[in-house]
Amino acid sequence: MTLRIDIGGLPAGRLRFAASPLAELTAMLHVLAEPAHHPRFADWAGGVRTGLRPELAERLGEAEFLWRSSRADFLVPARPRPTLAEELDDVDRIDDETYVTAALITTCGSNRVHFGAPSPLSDTTARERALDLAQARGALQEAFAERLLADPAAVRARVRHTLEQCAEAFFDAAWTGVAVQLATDLRLKNDLLKRQGAGAALASVSGAVTLAPDGTRIIVDKLQDNATAANGTGVTFLPSVFGRPHLVVVHAPGWQPVVQYPVAEASPAEPVSLETVTLRLEALAHPVRLRLLRTLVRGPHTTGELAHAWELSPPEVSRHLAVLRRAGLLTARRQGRYVRYTVSLPGLTALGTDLLAAVLR
Repeated sequence: MTLRIDIGGLPAGRLRFAASPLAELTAMLHVLAEPAHHPRFADWAGGVRTGLRPELAERLGEAEFLWRSSRADFLVPARPRPTLAEELDDVDRIDDETYVTAALITTCGSNRVHFGAPSPLSDTTARERALDLAQARGALQEAFAERLLADPAAVRARVRHTLEQCAEAFFDAAWTGVAVQLATDLRLKNDLLKRQGAGAALASVSGAVTLAPDGTRIIVDKLQDNATAANGTGVTFLPSVFGRPHLVVVHAPGWQPVVQYPVAEASPAEPVSLETVTLRLEALAHPVRLRLLRTLVRGPHTTGELAHAWELSPPEVSRHLAVLRRAGLLTARRQGRYVRYTVSLPGLTALGTDLLAAVLR
């Protein structure tokens, strides 16, 4: 499965490599929300969580759906600024319609809230559908969606204040060191772009990012099977220290394409038994099970949500989930009337960093 970014006819200089404080902050917030995805930052995350004031910890819990399983598009800027404050000012200039739609996509845990569809801010049916999707994700998601739809201005102001508090609490101190690593990576990328062209620069971003042979498309190995276009605005590439192993791509209609890629080194794989490897590889050999796993790694899902997302029958999904569970790659947890399935990251990690990175990407 791939995401294809059309860059045909794009003027020279419209592939841009730059650092974004806001994108790196949200990468850090994702680490705090999903520490199992980022074992190399376990000590950092533990120290930050221990030092958070209770009020800020509560605020992060309220809004974590903006960065936990995926990133709200407005948190990954296409036009990076030198400071976090400047980037937050740019977010403030986004209209409520665009902000709310992007926030609901992440809050509802799927792409079933679409740009161009009736607005949940003004259309009762769209509002109820958005709330139903949020409810299926959990009580906290439902509460956040209700507040967002009832008073978007208040929620937007609260989210900005929360991010500003994060800057004071931990981001500013971490950014000092991170910025040096990002600057080093940017020098290398921009030098490759200048001297060897887009193909070489993209190849250095990730093995999952390639330039089509005719030079008209950027091809990204992602969960989505989708396409978008630069439309003359260009494509922005943002290096990230805290983002590994994720490759975040903004590609929704109305947004300039942005790719946030990891610059940190991967950890070496740990040895596992042949029996375990065989059992798990057999479970992953089926393309449908691999697709389900790549969906579940973004966050817990029910059988019904997976069936809807992939246009499968619930019994078919249940059979595939049973195979993955027997292989020790999934866990199940009942919450009220829903049973949610979650990926066992230790099981994937034991198979090696290449497989883990492919699934998490």
